[in-house]
Amino acid sequence: MTELAAIAAFADELLDVANIPDYPGAVNGVQMANRGKIERIVTAVDFSSAAIDGAIQAQARLILVHHGMFWGGAQPIVGSRYHRMRALIEHDIAVYSAHLPLDLHPELGNNTLLARKLSLEPNGGFASFQGKSIGLRGDAEIATRILADRAGELSKSFGGTLVVTPFERDRVTRKWGICTGAGADSSTLREAAERGLDTLIVGEGPHHTAVEARELGIIVLYAGHYATETLGIRALGDAVTTRFGIPSTFVDAPTGL
Repeated sequence: MTELAAIAAFADELLDVANIPDYPGAVNGVQMANRGKIERIVTAVDFSSAAIDGAIQAQARLILVHHGMFWGGAQPIVGSRYHRMRALIEHDIAVYSAHLPLDLHPELGNNTLLARKLSLEPNGGFASFQGKSIGLRGDAEIATRILADRAGELSKSFGGTLVVTPFERDRVTRKWGICTGAGADSSTLREAAERGLDTLIVGEGPHHTAVEARELGIIVLYAGHYATETLGIRALGDAVTTRFGIPSTFVDAPTGL
C-alpha cells in the first residue's frame, strides 16, 4: 500500500511537471485527492465515467489520465459532472493528470513512443509551444504508403480510422514530424514547411489543415487523437508499477477520433 503523495511526487518529478508550460485547463498533477492509500491504479486517456467505472471495477484508488477533469474549463457541478464527482468521493478515488509533460517526455512521451511504434528515429524537436518542443522530427527513407500502413494499424487497434491526405503510391517520406493529439494546425504546418518536412503525423486536425498541407507539399497522416495518446499514459502507469509494485490496468474507452 502506497500513499497518494508518494506517487504524485514521483510522477511530478519524473515528468518535470513544475517546469512544463501547458494550457490553463490542463491542471497537471493531483486533481482530486483521496484518503491517501493506493493499492492499485488504472490509466485512461480521458477523465470520464468510463474511466471511473473501470477504476471501481478494478478496485483502484487512483486514476492516471492524460486529459483531466477540468479540460472544458470551470463548469457547474451538476448532471453528469455531479455524478462523476460523487462516484470519486464515494469510492475514495483520486485523479492525477499529465498533459504536455507526458506528450514531450523523452522516454514515456506520446511522441517518443509513437515514433518508436512507427520505426522512426527522431533527431530533433518539433511543434513548439511556449519555447518547448512538444513533438519530434527526423529523417527517413521510407515509402509513405508503408508509414501509412503502420499508422493505420495503430489507429485501428484503438477504435480509430487513419485519414491521409492524397499522395502518389511511389512517394517516399524523407523528413517527418510527429505531434500527437490535436497536432495539426496552422502553426505546426508552418513550422513543418520552414523545416522542410514532407510528412506530418498527428492525431487529428481541422479540415483546413488538409487543404493547407497540400498547398505546402506536405502529406498529413491523421492517426487519431485517442489512438496516438494511449501510449504515454500506459507507459506512466507501467512506471508507477515498477517503482511502487502497484498493479496498473488500462481502461480503453475509444472516442473514434
